[in-house]
Amino acid sequence: MTTVATIGYEGTTMDAFLEALRAGGVELLVDVRAVASSRRPGFSKTKLGENVRSIGIDYLHLRGLGTPADGRAAARSGRHAEMHAIFREHMETSVAQDDLESLVEIVRGGRRVCLLCFEADPAHCHRTLVAEALAERLPIEVQHLRPEPTPLD
Repeated sequence: MTTVATIGYEGTTMDAFLEALRAGGVELLVDVRAVASSRRPGFSKTKLGENVRSIGIDYLHLRGLGTPADGRAAARSGRHAEMHAIFREHMETSVAQDDLESLVEIVRGGRRVCLLCFEADPAHCHRTLVAEALAERLPIEVQHLRPEPTPLD
Protein backbone atom coordinates (compact mmCIF):
# COMPACT_ATOMS: atom_id res chain seq x y z
CA MET A 1 0.00 0.00 0.00
CA THR A 2 1.23 3.49 -0.86
CA THR A 3 1.91 5.89 1.99
CA VAL A 4 1.04 9.57 1.64
CA ALA A 5 2.40 11.92 4.28
CA THR A 6 1.05 15.22 5.57
CA ILE A 7 2.87 18.02 7.38
CA GLY A 8 2.16 21.41 8.93
CA TYR A 9 4.74 24.09 9.59
CA GLU A 10 3.01 25.93 12.43
CA GLY A 11 5.41 26.52 15.31
CA THR A 12 8.50 24.98 13.74
CA THR A 13 11.70 26.12 12.07
CA MET A 14 12.72 25.53 8.48
CA ASP A 15 15.54 23.24 9.64
CA ALA A 16 13.17 21.05 11.69
CA PHE A 17 10.64 21.07 8.85
CA LEU A 18 13.22 19.94 6.30
CA GLU A 19 14.51 17.26 8.67
CA ALA A 20 10.98 15.87 9.08
CA LEU A 21 10.57 15.71 5.29
CA ARG A 22 13.97 14.04 4.90
CA ALA A 23 13.25 11.52 7.67
CA GLY A 24 9.86 10.79 6.08
CA GLY A 25 11.46 9.92 2.75
CA VAL A 26 9.45 12.59 0.93
CA GLU A 27 10.13 13.04 -2.80
CA LEU A 28 7.45 15.63 -3.64
CA LEU A 29 5.98 18.28 -1.34
CA VAL A 30 2.45 19.16 -2.49
CA ASP A 31 1.37 22.53 -1.14
CA VAL A 32 -2.41 22.48 -0.63
CA ARG A 33 -2.75 26.06 0.62
CA ALA A 34 -5.11 28.30 -1.35
CA VAL A 35 -2.70 31.17 -0.70
CA ALA A 36 0.91 29.98 -0.68
CA SER A 37 2.29 32.87 1.32
CA SER A 38 3.36 32.96 4.94
CA ARG A 39 4.61 35.36 7.56
CA ARG A 40 6.97 32.60 8.71
CA PRO A 41 10.35 33.02 7.02
CA GLY A 42 11.00 30.48 4.29
CA PHE A 43 7.45 29.14 3.97
CA SER A 44 6.12 31.31 1.13
CA LYS A 45 5.81 29.54 -2.22
CA THR A 46 9.03 30.61 -3.97
CA LYS A 47 11.32 30.35 -0.96
CA LEU A 48 9.68 27.11 0.20
CA GLY A 49 10.27 25.57 -3.23
CA GLU A 50 13.93 26.62 -3.07
CA ASN A 51 14.32 25.26 0.45
CA VAL A 52 12.89 21.81 -0.30
CA ARG A 53 14.75 21.55 -3.60
CA SER A 54 17.98 22.20 -1.68
CA ILE A 55 17.52 18.77 -0.04
CA GLY A 56 16.39 16.99 -3.22
CA ILE A 57 12.62 17.27 -2.79
CA ASP A 58 10.40 18.61 -5.57
CA TYR A 59 7.64 21.17 -4.90
CA LEU A 60 4.17 21.51 -6.43
CA HIS A 61 1.40 23.95 -5.51
CA LEU A 62 -2.13 22.63 -6.06
CA ARG A 63 -4.15 25.76 -5.21
CA GLY A 64 -7.46 24.08 -6.06
CA LEU A 65 -7.04 21.88 -2.98
CA GLY A 66 -6.78 24.90 -0.70
CA THR A 67 -9.42 26.08 1.75
CA PRO A 68 -11.62 28.98 0.54
CA ALA A 69 -11.40 32.29 2.44
CA ASP A 70 -14.50 31.65 4.57
CA GLY A 71 -13.09 28.28 5.61
CA ARG A 72 -9.75 29.84 6.55
CA ALA A 73 -11.60 32.43 8.65
CA ALA A 74 -13.51 29.66 10.43
CA ALA A 75 -10.27 27.77 11.13
CA ARG A 76 -8.56 30.90 12.53
CA SER A 77 -11.52 31.32 14.88
CA GLY A 78 -11.27 27.71 16.07
CA ARG A 79 -14.48 26.66 14.31
CA HIS A 80 -12.95 23.52 12.85
CA ALA A 81 -16.21 21.69 12.16
CA GLU A 82 -17.40 24.69 10.13
CA MET A 83 -14.10 24.80 8.22
CA HIS A 84 -14.44 21.08 7.45
CA ALA A 85 -17.99 21.60 6.12
CA ILE A 86 -16.90 24.53 3.94
CA PHE A 87 -13.96 22.56 2.60
CA ARG A 88 -16.03 19.46 1.85
CA GLU A 89 -18.38 21.65 -0.19
CA HIS A 90 -15.38 23.19 -1.98
CA MET A 91 -14.14 19.69 -2.86
CA GLU A 92 -17.19 19.30 -5.11
CA THR A 93 -16.01 22.16 -7.37
CA SER A 94 -14.37 21.43 -10.71
CA VAL A 95 -11.12 23.17 -9.74
CA ALA A 96 -10.78 21.00 -6.62
CA GLN A 97 -11.70 17.84 -8.53
CA ASP A 98 -9.18 18.64 -11.27
CA ASP A 99 -6.37 19.14 -8.75
CA LEU A 100 -7.42 16.02 -6.85
CA GLU A 101 -7.21 14.03 -10.09
CA SER A 102 -3.71 15.46 -10.68
CA LEU A 103 -2.75 14.32 -7.18
CA VAL A 104 -4.19 10.85 -7.81
CA GLU A 105 -2.04 10.50 -10.93
CA ILE A 106 1.09 11.67 -9.09
CA VAL A 107 0.55 9.17 -6.27
CA ARG A 108 -0.22 6.39 -8.78
CA GLY A 109 3.13 7.20 -10.37
CA GLY A 110 4.84 5.95 -7.23
CA ARG A 111 6.36 9.14 -5.83
CA ARG A 112 6.48 9.58 -2.05
CA VAL A 113 4.15 12.58 -1.62
CA CYS A 114 3.64 14.84 1.39
CA LEU A 115 0.69 17.26 1.63
CA LEU A 116 1.57 20.63 3.19
CA CYS A 117 -0.49 23.20 5.02
CA PHE A 118 0.03 25.48 8.04
CA GLU A 119 -1.66 23.87 11.06
CA ALA A 120 0.47 21.67 13.28
CA ASP A 121 -2.47 19.45 14.27
CA PRO A 122 -3.67 17.46 11.25
CA ALA A 123 -7.12 17.05 12.84
CA HIS A 124 -7.62 20.81 12.55
CA CYS A 125 -6.33 21.06 9.00
CA HIS A 126 -7.97 20.47 5.66
CA ARG A 127 -4.92 18.48 4.45
CA THR A 128 -6.42 15.53 6.33
CA LEU A 129 -9.61 15.96 4.29
CA VAL A 130 -7.54 16.04 1.09
CA ALA A 131 -5.88 12.78 2.18
CA GLU A 132 -9.32 11.27 2.88
CA ALA A 133 -10.54 12.28 -0.59
CA LEU A 134 -7.41 10.74 -2.09
CA ALA A 135 -8.03 7.54 -0.10
CA GLU A 136 -11.49 7.27 -1.67
CA ARG A 137 -9.77 6.93 -5.06
CA LEU A 138 -6.62 4.99 -4.19
CA PRO A 139 -5.60 2.54 -1.48
CA ILE A 140 -3.27 4.67 0.66
CA GLU A 141 -2.02 4.83 4.19
CA VAL A 142 -1.69 8.32 5.68
CA GLN A 143 1.29 9.27 7.82
CA HIS A 144 1.32 12.61 9.64
CA LEU A 145 4.84 14.02 9.90
CA ARG A 146 5.39 16.26 12.92
CA PRO A 147 8.43 18.53 12.83
CA GLU A 148 10.00 19.47 16.15
CA PRO A 149 8.27 22.54 17.57
CA THR A 150 10.18 25.75 18.15
CA PRO A 151 10.61 26.55 21.85
CA LEU A 152 8.71 29.65 22.96
CA ASP A 153 10.89 32.73 23.31
